[in-house]
Amino acid sequence: MRDFRDAKLMAKTLRQALADRDISLTHSETLEIVARQFGFDQWNILSAKLNDAEGVKSAIGIDPPVPIFRIFSVEKAMEFYCGFLGFTLDWEHRFGENSPLYCQVSRESMQLHLSEHSGDASPGAGIFVRVKDVRAYQAELAAKNYRYMNPGIEEAPWGFEMGVIDPFNNRITFCEQD
Repeated sequence: MRDFRDAKLMAKTLRQALADRDISLTHSETLEIVARQFGFDQWNILSAKLNDAEGVKSAIGIDPPVPIFRIFSVEKAMEFYCGFLGFTLDWEHRFGENSPLYCQVSRESMQLHLSEHSGDASPGAGIFVRVKDVRAYQAELAAKNYRYMNPGIEEAPWGFEMGVIDPFNNRITFCEQD
């Protein structure tokens, strides 16, 4: 489903659809129509809302980091991250047939790199991940009856936390903050 952040694409699509029916509108006119569809009086107001939603980014464009966790068993890592936590294996890389694995797993917008290469990361690392509904995630994990872990929720001064520890002693704290 599209939302106001897709407004420019929606205006372009509208303009093309109308042109296919021999109705000619300028790009500005279609932007104004889309703004009204979202309940704004004019495009400039919607445009300001778009800038607020995207945040002001510098030309450098720094994105959130992607942590690297050291693993020692691909099977145990996949069982934990994909089977238990519900991540998806996005890609994997090996330099050769008998080389260590380097891969990416993700869930929603969270990406995590897992590496069997010594020197890429130290086992026992920890990361802090903000989530919208830690109780729903905890209920999902509890329903899996994972034999090695049944994480609970703890209240901290900054929000509600659920901690998990992978088979290699790497820690992830999922936190719901107000």
